Amino acid sequence: MTKVTDAAARRAGQAVFLCDFSPPRGVDLAYVESVRDMDADFVCVAYNPGKSVRVTPAVAAAVIRQHTRKEVVFNLACRDMNKLALQSYLLGAQAMGLENVVVVQGDAFTEKERTMIKGVDDITPTDLIKAVKLMNQGVDFKGLRLRTQTDFCVGAVLDLGRGVEREATLARRKVDAGADFFITQSLYDPRLAREFLEAYRSIAGGKLAAPVFYGIQILRKDGLTFGDIPLSMQHELDQGRPGADIALELLSSFAAHGLTHFYLVPPVLKGGVRDYQAAHEVMHAFRRVCQETRPSR
Repeated sequence: MTKVTDAAARRAGQAVFLCDFSPPRGVDLAYVESVRDMDADFVCVAYNPGKSVRVTPAVAAAVIRQHTRKEVVFNLACRDMNKLALQSYLLGAQAMGLENVVVVQGDAFTEKERTMIKGVDDITPTDLIKAVKLMNQGVDFKGLRLRTQTDFCVGAVLDLGRGVEREATLARRKVDAGADFFITQSLYDPRLAREFLEAYRSIAGGKLAAPVFYGIQILRKDGLTFGDIPLSMQHELDQGRPGADIALELLSSFAAHGLTHFYLVPPVLKGGVRDYQAAHEVMHAFRRVCQETRPSR
């Protein structure tokens, strides 16, 4: 397998895509076909989107890897398992050959959902990142030696919509815990990303060395959205402009600011259905544009 950080370093200045993927709500392996030809560097398997019962991300990622040879990332949430279960799960993921994991908190359960299920939240995402890095040194949460150490590349999540200063401070803590890379929630303005990087530099006393994959959602007029969409974009959607065109424009805008690592979210339709073909077409088109505009040597 290829680690996310290795791909980012090897392709400095070029586009690197992590593409969001929802594991299926059943065991039919037909879902593999939806990503077989996807022009993504990594398929990033989400953790129980919609808080619904789905194939576990590590297993879904391993199946995708086995059947398509694509590079994969799996998400792991603190919400549903205690330290013992989380670290046992990670050992299982490593045994299946997985090396890239993104640590998330997991959406809180609603009051209605808490009548049927309760969160565990035995550990924070920052502390889990630290614990995974200790597993990479061969030590479990009890301080006991593992028979073999793990070798995970660990990602963390940021939401710049909650404030760049707040997230820059959080990013510093996660870097100190051992985070190797970051992904952000959907963004619609590259200037916010630049403000975050400057805030981090001010807080940490140096630039953020870990690669950041900026969230870009492909919008659909009839689809679900994440984050606050600018009114101008919403108006364009309402007037019939394809969401793929808006996504390509956004990608180009980020690239113009020197930001070339992306976490692409395919269109999400009602019921949680994803349009992975749209994601493939956007990535393919953006790579073609980059190739055509690259200066000849």
